[in-house]
Amino acid sequence: MKLNHTLFLFYIVIWIALAINPFYRDDWWLENIMVFIAVPIILWSDKRVHFSHLSLWMLFCFFILHAIGSHYTYSEMPWFSPITQFFGFERNHYDRLIHFLFGFLLFLPFHELFSSFWKSKQTALIITFLFLFASSGVYEVIEWIATEMTNPELGTAFLGTQGDQWDAQKDMALGHLGTILAFLIWYRKKINKLNDNPTQ
Repeated sequence: MKLNHTLFLFYIVIWIALAINPFYRDDWWLENIMVFIAVPIILWSDKRVHFSHLSLWMLFCFFILHAIGSHYTYSEMPWFSPITQFFGFERNHYDRLIHFLFGFLLFLPFHELFSSFWKSKQTALIITFLFLFASSGVYEVIEWIATEMTNPELGTAFLGTQGDQWDAQKDMALGHLGTILAFLIWYRKKINKLNDNPTQ
């Protein structure tokens, strides 16, 4: 069985398990709207570009972490409680981690996808950077709209602000940080590859 099929099968099994009795069912539905949209797009994209094994693993890790956050809610993720207590944090930072990983883990898959539309790898690299930068902000707007359309209790669970009025800005900053770090890593690899193969 190919890696993409194996990881997708494992993801579906884990997703179904975490869909059973989540902390807040209504919040779970909100969190998974994007999954219902994104997964078919990823499957279509994989047929088009044939994601590398590294990209497949990055996608798998991100969506598994999101499934866990959807089950417990990002603000009440119990696996992070020991970290919160050990460092004396005032909030659960699981959501911050996922926002960072959004920019970091999804950079390569999107770069491979955009590279199928643009012949220039450098152009695809810049477009990926700009796309993920913009996506971090757009998602925060989507979250805000969701809270306006739902009751306050559900909105609080979905947003996971945990009393921080600058939560959205910090989430975007971490998403941008993950994107910048991934961009620097893959840009450096590109430069090193060109130096090793100057005829390319």
